[in-house]
Amino acid sequence: MNNTRVLLKRRTGGIPQEQDFELVDAATDRPAAGELLCETLYLSLDPYLRGRISGRHISGAINVGDLMGGEAVNRVIESKSDRFRQGDIIAAHSGWQSHPVVRADAARQVNPELGPLSTLLGILGMPGLTAYAGMTRLAGLKADDTVVVSAASGPVGSMVGQIARRKGCRIVGIAGSAEKCRWTVEQAGFDRGINYKTETLRDSLKRACPDGIDVYFDNVGGDTLQACMEQLAFGARVILCGLIAQYNTNEMPPGPNPAFIIKARATVRGLVVYDHEDLRPEFEQQVSRWLKQGEICYREDCVEGLEHAPALFCRLMRGENFGKAIVNVQGTDFKSVP
Repeated sequence: MNNTRVLLKRRTGGIPQEQDFELVDAATDRPAAGELLCETLYLSLDPYLRGRISGRHISGAINVGDLMGGEAVNRVIESKSDRFRQGDIIAAHSGWQSHPVVRADAARQVNPELGPLSTLLGILGMPGLTAYAGMTRLAGLKADDTVVVSAASGPVGSMVGQIARRKGCRIVGIAGSAEKCRWTVEQAGFDRGINYKTETLRDSLKRACPDGIDVYFDNVGGDTLQACMEQLAFGARVILCGLIAQYNTNEMPPGPNPAFIIKARATVRGLVVYDHEDLRPEFEQQVSRWLKQGEICYREDCVEGLEHAPALFCRLMRGENFGKAIVNVQGTDFKSVP
């Protein structure tokens, strides 16, 4: 049994290219005491990995020759730990590889009954917990708030909107295509979608939010952040979460003008999901219930086979994907795992 791995072959500026990655096969390592040999079922591809390639992310750099990082849902093949047994389903940051050896103390057992296994990397995983923490802990949501979220059709943005909708808020989503905007309104229940590629963002925000933005959840930074800051309502709350606008550049964009923050007496908070791990049990129980009752929806952009991970990641960083980027590593339907 070989372990197929994807390594960073070269570090280039701008949008990543498929040629920046290398697929290699090697003999599978054997687990030592306290370790688990696993097979990767689903692998998550996330924009923050571009920051790691650039060496600018808080979770550390990915250097040339390194295994590409990322969280995965794995099945334990062989356990050398009392914490897990063969057949257990775990989540771990085991990276882009088919048969990783994982430290047991770095793995988290997951409940396959929560939902389809792929959702444990999306609405029931890190993106969902990010949205849940931002909306329930940081945003101070009130009924009738006008909530704006960027990257609205993505796994974080779509959950932000759907959670806020359940709180009685009015939701405006910013996305990059007519199809994405239509999905946020018709499927996710947003009140309005703004296509920033075909509309003048500032004018559309004024029309969509005539009384201002009460809560802005930012996934992108850059000019989108500045445009939303200009439309803040009095006492607005701003959640800064993602930096998609600057992941593909080595130049730091100018920050938003603080005059708009002062004018609105706004509160601005940075969100790092790792700070909110204590919310996970509550989050999983609540979102699993919503999912099973058909009260929330999600969208996945899934490819089969680890060899397709670089192409999907590049598409993600070009903004051409639609939904949570997932690799089905074994190419098998794992909705039900014995």
